[in-house]
Amino acid sequence: MAQLLLVFTVLFWVGNSVMARAIHLEFPPVTLAASRWTLAMLILLPFVLPRIRREWAVIRAHWPVILLLSILGVSCFNTFIYSGLQTTTATNTTLMHSMIPVLILLISRFFLHHAVSMRQWLGVSLSLCGVLVLLSQASLGALLSLEFNRGDLWVFLAVADWALYSVLLRYKPLELSGLAFLGITISVGAVMLWLPAVLELSQGRMPEFSLQTGGTVLYMAIFPSILAYLCWNRGVAELGAPVAGLFIHLMPLFGLLMSVLFLGEQVQAFHFIGIALIFAGIYLAVVTDTLRNLQPTKTQEPSCKS
Repeated sequence: MAQLLLVFTVLFWVGNSVMARAIHLEFPPVTLAASRWTLAMLILLPFVLPRIRREWAVIRAHWPVILLLSILGVSCFNTFIYSGLQTTTATNTTLMHSMIPVLILLISRFFLHHAVSMRQWLGVSLSLCGVLVLLSQASLGALLSLEFNRGDLWVFLAVADWALYSVLLRYKPLELSGLAFLGITISVGAVMLWLPAVLELSQGRMPEFSLQTGGTVLYMAIFPSILAYLCWNRGVAELGAPVAGLFIHLMPLFGLLMSVLFLGEQVQAFHFIGIALIFAGIYLAVVTDTLRNLQPTKTQEPSCKS
């Protein structure tokens, strides 16, 4: 179940990046992020406000962690992505997203001293190779010819931010329900975004409201905001950040499928190579470890712990 939730998360994120790029001229990035999260907050609050009230003592006791996760996961991540999409390409953005699993492993291993298995390292490496094959069309020259600009720096800050958020999710209070956590982090993050959004608007960067931009913001508020964050937080809680991060390598695969279905692009041999490497890496890190954990050892004895 957790694996399926993570697949849906990545699918929603792909749509988020495509739509943000489509309206990048009509909507300034910080205002877009603030509008998206504010709408998500208004949609979510009627359902989660009773839970937030019941669990307010837990929220107040752990407010530093909740505030940090709100800043990282809500205020910063998509704001950085939208800022980067003003000047960078979708290809570069996908490539930078593929660094998230590697950064999660590095943060987990070297800064928080968490155990990372060799299977996870190998799985990440295989999946990353698959991403590079898809992006470069199996051409080393095409990969070396990729150019980076200021927008890529924003995207790199975003992926580093998300990797840190994913690792720090393990410090979310266990007593705090998933809906209450989502409601309070979205509310805090949305409110904090409006100060830089007002500064952006004061510089004359006004959004253009239309049916297209309104529908885009509504999609962003529901799917990559509420649903994706619920799915991602649950997936990280069940599988751990290093394993969950591997599913981000599905982004170029979903981008390929959308291109074939909606743009009529042709599937080529390098597509199958890249897809095979991505799924081999995910299988190696996720499925084999899961099967190994399900097998009881001969020395295992019944536990008296409750």
